[in-house]
Amino acid sequence: MKEGREVTIYDIAKSLHISPATVSRSLSNHHAISSRTRKKVLEAAHEMGYRSNSFARNLRMQKINVLGVIVPKINSHFISSVIAGMEEVASEYGYRIIISQSMESMQMEKERVYTMFNNRVGGLLVSVACDTTNMKHFKLFFDKKIPVVFFDRVFEGNGNLNVVIDNYRNAYDITRHLIGQGCKRILHIGGNQARAEYKERYRGYRDALLEAGLVCSDELLLINKLDEKAGIEAGEKILRMAERPDGVFAANDICAAHCLQTIKAAGYKVPEDICFAGFNNDPVAEMIEPHLTTVNYPCYEMGEIAMRSLINQLSGSRIINAAGSIILRSGIIVRASSLRRKSS
Repeated sequence: MKEGREVTIYDIAKSLHISPATVSRSLSNHHAISSRTRKKVLEAAHEMGYRSNSFARNLRMQKINVLGVIVPKINSHFISSVIAGMEEVASEYGYRIIISQSMESMQMEKERVYTMFNNRVGGLLVSVACDTTNMKHFKLFFDKKIPVVFFDRVFEGNGNLNVVIDNYRNAYDITRHLIGQGCKRILHIGGNQARAEYKERYRGYRDALLEAGLVCSDELLLINKLDEKAGIEAGEKILRMAERPDGVFAANDICAAHCLQTIKAAGYKVPEDICFAGFNNDPVAEMIEPHLTTVNYPCYEMGEIAMRSLINQLSGSRIINAAGSIILRSGIIVRASSLRRKSS
């Protein structure tokens, strides 16, 4: 088979030594085909990179104007803002987008990737699921040279374009800020360390502590899902500690906010007894009292740049490299939750 040629039902039939009609019926879930045969056909179709003709009209027009977006979850301010930025640029260039959620599951992400591939999207934008450990399921796109741009949650050195912020530098800066406010025992609430962004946030926190000669220990590191429940549980755990921290840096604002409220409900003062800082500049950061110190995350801009980068690759306009990283500008926003020394 020539490289780049579309796989047909005849190719699948030949590889399995069955008739094209059986392949066709298996792919359309015909009742006359056994589940065993259907499973074999679907597996072969997946492995060989077969795509159905549901978007055949676009092929005849020699223009595929539908792009795919796969995100962990849509129900967050960050993701909704990223998608808004993507839609703005896509609309400007006459593209439509299909949005799908992996629900933080690598298995669901694999299914979504195959669905996008089978629907013949012209390109793909992806923020990977929290438990995704490899990129094998994107090989379908790579082999067909269909452009893929990763954003926010990425794999380092993946050979594709990544649109990110400097997680290390921001985490380092926000930890240095807490140290500057007199914090000497700072706890970090982090996400899955398999994810580069959470790993880098921890590394920035750790290096800032070590540089200042402060304690960096397992006792001062909590790894959780960074959601509301995790924030409350983190607060409860802090309250049970024999030697409580005098500062908390959480890897997102939702977790930080709920941890802060749990600590306040127990009678402790923020920031007098314990300083708090989050990450992402979520609206919740200005809804709690005191307002939360955080890292400004240019989510709308990230969506715009990721989409523009993908469209540039599709149009052959190499304004930027198709591989490597675009690092967006970001920085800390100091608010009352960490501000003990007013001159800061």
